[in-house]
Amino acid sequence: MRTIQAHAGRQPEPDSFEGKTYSLRPDAVFSDRYYEIIEQLSETLLQSSPNPQTLLLDVQELGKHKRALRKLLTSDAGSPDTLLLRTLSSTLHPFTSGVELHLRSLRGFDRWNRTLTMSEEQYHLAMVEIELVNSIYGGQFRSCKKKFAFLPHCLRDLEAECRSAQRDIDYVCKGCSDDCNVNHVSKTLRLHGVKPYVWMTADLRSVFRKAHKEGNSLGVLGIACVPELVRGMRMCLRHGVPVVGIPLDANRCARWWGKFYWNTINLAKLEDLLKD
Repeated sequence: MRTIQAHAGRQPEPDSFEGKTYSLRPDAVFSDRYYEIIEQLSETLLQSSPNPQTLLLDVQELGKHKRALRKLLTSDAGSPDTLLLRTLSSTLHPFTSGVELHLRSLRGFDRWNRTLTMSEEQYHLAMVEIELVNSIYGGQFRSCKKKFAFLPHCLRDLEAECRSAQRDIDYVCKGCSDDCNVNHVSKTLRLHGVKPYVWMTADLRSVFRKAHKEGNSLGVLGIACVPELVRGMRMCLRHGVPVVGIPLDANRCARWWGKFYWNTINLAKLEDLLKD
């Protein structure tokens, strides 16, 4: 993978790039190492499974049973699920080392929020699920007549006044700052025929219904933190929309920290997903 990051100007120093629960670049300038690992895990699973769709469903189903996952992980039995969880734990834990501390810090209604309360095992399965979906549906996404991307506003330049404006289904980046990741990602997407939006108000279900009604094949690319991304990708697939996605390099927004911090994605991974 080529080492290209989505931020061409200022970005956090490696030792300060902390996520609330996960960071894909915990001790590095780029997240390349994470993608080398997750792509290899996904490829190995696909090679060992006769049916990619069944494999994806199995991973999704396994992730639903939060309380059972830790028992499976520590079980003496050599079941396929136990072996999978142990493999994921040994390889992905460096990227999710903040999960346990975060879970212990939750108070009040936050303890019942499914997004905020994902266990470390669920994070690992979600990371694999995202990569499996990219592998299984990437070709369909790239062949769609229309391709939309929905970007999180937390990728913007936090020191500039955002001038994005609403256009048709949602806000569109105006390219006002060279230090803005939304700007750099939007430029890359447009070069590959993908229309980028800053997701603020769009009703995706309405967008999907309109595309189906007009007879247009629609593909979606999502960028978000791991919990939000995997949920959004599942929604797209339930509506028959080919989807691919890239997680933010860490969850650093106000929802997790109470304030926003600079964030990045791996632009090389984005370009890989967009190539025919």
